[in-house]
Amino acid sequence: MSSPPRISLARMLAISVLLAVFALAVAPAAGAEPPLRMDTYVEDQAGALDQGQRDQVRNAVNQLYADHQIRLWVVYVRDFDGLTPQDWSARTASMSGFGGRDLLLAVATEDRAYWLAGELPSGVSESELDDIAIREVEPALRDGRWADAGVATAAGLDAAMRGGVVSVRALLVLGLLVVLGAGGLVWYARKRRRDRAEAELGAARQVDPENTAALSALPLDALHARSREALVEIDNAIRTSGEELDLATGEFGATATVPFRTALDNAKAAVAEGFSIRQRLDDAIRETADEQRALLVDLIGTVGRADRELDAQVAAFDAMRDLLLDAPVRLDALTRDIVDVTARVPASEGELNRLAATHPASVLAPIEDNVRMARERIAFAEQSVDAGRSALTEPVGEQGGAVAAIRSAEAAIGQARALLDAVDNASGAIRQARDGLPAVLDELRRDIAYAAELSGYGGPELAQARTTAQSALDKATEAADTDPLSAFHDAVTADADLDRAVAAATDRKEAAEDLRRRLEHALTDAGARIGSAADYLATRRGGIDAEARTRLSEAQRNLDQARRLSASDPATALRHAQAATDLAGRALQAAQASVRAWESARGPSGGVHTGAVLGGILLEGLLRGAAGGGRGGWSPGSFGGSSGSRRIGRGGRF
Repeated sequence: MSSPPRISLARMLAISVLLAVFALAVAPAAGAEPPLRMDTYVEDQAGALDQGQRDQVRNAVNQLYADHQIRLWVVYVRDFDGLTPQDWSARTASMSGFGGRDLLLAVATEDRAYWLAGELPSGVSESELDDIAIREVEPALRDGRWADAGVATAAGLDAAMRGGVVSVRALLVLGLLVVLGAGGLVWYARKRRRDRAEAELGAARQVDPENTAALSALPLDALHARSREALVEIDNAIRTSGEELDLATGEFGATATVPFRTALDNAKAAVAEGFSIRQRLDDAIRETADEQRALLVDLIGTVGRADRELDAQVAAFDAMRDLLLDAPVRLDALTRDIVDVTARVPASEGELNRLAATHPASVLAPIEDNVRMARERIAFAEQSVDAGRSALTEPVGEQGGAVAAIRSAEAAIGQARALLDAVDNASGAIRQARDGLPAVLDELRRDIAYAAELSGYGGPELAQARTTAQSALDKATEAADTDPLSAFHDAVTADADLDRAVAAATDRKEAAEDLRRRLEHALTDAGARIGSAADYLATRRGGIDAEARTRLSEAQRNLDQARRLSASDPATALRHAQAATDLAGRALQAAQASVRAWESARGPSGGVHTGAVLGGILLEGLLRGAAGGGRGGWSPGSFGGSSGSRRIGRGGRF
């Protein structure tokens, strides 16, 4: 028996060296830390922290996030796996899915390198970041105070974003310096702006309102100020002119005052247009400077033309009402009017007190001062009458003050009457509101109930309108006795809003019902078409190829989908039903074409079994590839797949 071959010592050493080299080549370097996915905000792969230090870093990181929503991730590793700190940090950030609010502080304790990666937070400058790194982080790392480096990074960023720590004393000193050093400048600057604005407005007043070129050259602020001023002036003029015209109409008749009424109506229309433009400029939609300028020029021109049209009638109006001719008679009549309106004051005051005793202050807010103000107007009218009588004692040519006094007295008496009328009519308005409130509340209840029936069609708009209407109904019901005016108003307003939401929901309901009707018709049509095609295919399946079968199968799939979606998504269900109808029609056409082709291929001498083969009752062996002693033939179909229908039954001994 021979002995096994021996391996020399040298050969064994060589093999050992090769194995060692191979092991070093395939094994990872001890202690290498490849880029990783950060699972927690503080990772210590190097074992540099104890539990207490880890908690310190984590608390600092959490505080930074709580204050500024900046996520700082801190990782300690032994080395960066042969990568540069930038590359190692970039790969770790990418693997961790960091975004714009994520920062990564990576520290390699044995490589003695670190990197802070991410986007510089808003509020932190480059110099502040350098100070954090150079003055806080790097000294801690050099001393091996690993936890302090993480804490310093988080705390430094937090302080920088808060603007650092400034002493109260320093703030007071700085504030005092600002007040002393800039207060005068601010006051001077404001005064200059105010003076400049007043000068520009004064210049704007001198510009012809129909000179669009000159107006367009004015500063935008001056145009805004002039437009507001012009609107107030013309609105006051229209109100005064209206009062004067009413008096003149009562004295001279409507025919004589037609020119003045026309001028006043035109002015009212122009001012309404001007206020509409002003509203457009004041609303939340901001126009460009050019758009504002064009609108303002149009506004000032429109108001200016209306103002001139009124002024053009002044001479004729004054001529018609030459008050000096019968000034004594007018003053006597005004005195009688003062007596009459004064006699009404006690009754109106009593009515106001009665209303105040039975209704809350909010109901009477519009008229609570009417009696007092009426007394003031009466007193002013008396003074004006006295001034008018005094003016008539002046020499001829110096009695013009009587005209102004008469007009002032007429206006004051007219306003006094209006103030007292408002008090006297308030009781009737409240009674009217109280009498009509039950019907309004009943209508609101019916509308709320109908809105509930439409809840499936109204969406958030109807739900909000229902909630508001119910709240208004409850409030109006509670306040019906004490504040019928407000209750009536709130109920009517809520009902109007609810009506709009109900109308929209009703439209959607009708559309949904129409959609369901169309869906029902489409489902019926699709079912009939599919049934017709299916019957045709079933009785002629021996001569129909795959195209017709494919169309029919897809039609059935769409019909099934339409039925499943009919309750939850009728619009999509309708599309599926329509597709099913179309596919069923195409399936029938394809089946008919296939049968015609099959019959043409058979010719007129198909034999007695041809119909059975076409109907799929008999399977044509030659067509199906079956063999029967080397001859073609037919066999009846049977249960099973396509292979089962080709089963054979022959054999025996040999």
